Amino acid sequence: MDHNNLKLFRKKHGYTQEQIAEKIGVSRQAVAKWEKGEALPDIENILALADIYGVTVDSLVRNVSAYSGEAPDKQHMFGIVRVNDKGQITLPKQCREIFNINTGDTLLVLGDEDRGIALVKVDEV
Repeated sequence: MDHNNLKLFRKKHGYTQEQIAEKIGVSRQAVAKWEKGEALPDIENILALADIYGVTVDSLVRNVSAYSGEAPDKQHMFGIVRVNDKGQITLPKQCREIFNINTGDTLLVLGDEDRGIALVKVDEV
């Protein structure tokens, strides 16, 4: 199970750990342990979480490849990446394939302090 997905989906939907715990009838500490990878939810709780977030069990337990939001065929959630000590990230393979990003391509980095960071592939610099 990809424990990072639990926190990712919870935050995407704007829930606190306490709210999720209350919705499925467990303690907040249980939710915290699931999100840290210290424990695993049982199948009933996995089904309940998938229902709350409107995703398949597969999307919840595997590395996230798509998020079933407003336009699931056009919006993607590729999982979590870490920034290394040089400020670099590695884009997941599926992300590079869908957006046809190859070695040497140029990406424009956009930022909105309220909404986050976006990468846009550009043809010319």
